[in-house]
Amino acid sequence: MTGIVGYGTYVPKYRLKLSEIAQTWGKDPAGACGLQGEKAVPGFDEDAVTMGIEAAKKAINMARINPRSLQSVYFGSESHPYAVKPSSTTLGEYLGIGNNYFAADLEFACKAGTAGMQVTVGLINSKNVEYGLVVGSDAAQGRPHDALEYTAASAACAYILGNKRSGNIANILEMSSFTSNTLDFWRRDGAKYPSHFGRFSGEPAYFSHVIGESKSLFAKSRLKPQDFSYCVFHMPNGKFPRAAAKKLGFTLEQLEPSLIVDKIGNPYSASSLLGLASVLDIAKPKQRIFFVSYGSGAGSDGFIFETTREILKKQKNTVPVLKQMDDKIYLSYSAYLRQTHAI
Repeated sequence: MTGIVGYGTYVPKYRLKLSEIAQTWGKDPAGACGLQGEKAVPGFDEDAVTMGIEAAKKAINMARINPRSLQSVYFGSESHPYAVKPSSTTLGEYLGIGNNYFAADLEFACKAGTAGMQVTVGLINSKNVEYGLVVGSDAAQGRPHDALEYTAASAACAYILGNKRSGNIANILEMSSFTSNTLDFWRRDGAKYPSHFGRFSGEPAYFSHVIGESKSLFAKSRLKPQDFSYCVFHMPNGKFPRAAAKKLGFTLEQLEPSLIVDKIGNPYSASSLLGLASVLDIAKPKQRIFFVSYGSGAGSDGFIFETTREILKKQKNTVPVLKQMDDKIYLSYSAYLRQTHAI
């Protein structure tokens, strides 16, 4: 059965408090986008690829495989450093994978990483590859004095998938997608910052797709919310995943371990994948995890995972997401602008 063999995460040390942003622009941070106070921002020499490399190295270490065993690399991001030059090949070269592997950069807003996961599952199930690497990474952009500036964050998450049952820490029981042409968030070619329709991003965008995909997963699996130990949703802010979970019948206890948004904001392509990693950090064997991503444009990818006994061994060989989130250095707003080359 195809599943997760290992995972790795990378959260930059730098943090920017919302009060810093709000004070600069004369705003009240108390209700800013449902976020709880701060977001992760990259160092001056960090981008989506460098963060992706750090996450991938940890994934390989956890999986306990030779990098040359990887036969595919799919890199999901909406902040690739180059408009024309793949991030996936840079990653593969640095990791020492060799030359015989499938590779592609994917871009589907915040669900580019989970789209790569679905492609990799297909390659494994068709016996074209034994192990595949998937990365979701973003050095997220937000125009100064825009609502996105409060939530747009940075981080990376990497997963190695395979089908050797003895090595899987979590098997994939089901997967599906819910897709439409719904415009709520976009960035035109050459534009430095994305644009959005504000409240339109809730309905008919985020909720229609996340709820729609969730119902599809329930129907396909014949499972109910109470059959799961955890649930994970894409986190554009602190309010949306909580509202989606409540609408679907999940409890706060099932959702809370995944809510990385409360501490580091929304790292776009890494958001839901990092939430899943946070759950896997503490999960026990034979626990089901309900997972739905979201990407503007628009679509949601859904998975049902079930952990195995192998997870207890491999949890000892990773750096927990919570530990990385708590390791931080605060920046002033002016230092943040200088560091991210916004001025």
